[in-house]
Amino acid sequence: MACVFVQIRCNPGKTYAVADAIYEREIASELFSTSGDYDLLMKLYIPAEEDVGRFINDNLLGIEGISRSLTTLTFKAF
Repeated sequence: MACVFVQIRCNPGKTYAVADAIYEREIASELFSTSGDYDLLMKLYIPAEEDVGRFINDNLLGIEGISRSLTTLTFKAF
């Protein structure tokens, strides 16, 4: 499994609705509200046989209220 972090920018007033929709899909290992350029930070594990971009596109980016995302791949835990 690949550990991936996704920062999510939401349309104004939609952060809680986006967070609820993410939890309904049961794809997040952890989900945090953040300050700065992005509103949410999500940690998720993507199965090894899945394409990361396709997984995020198919399972996350169709949620209404998301205006932008930034994905960070991880390689090794220390």
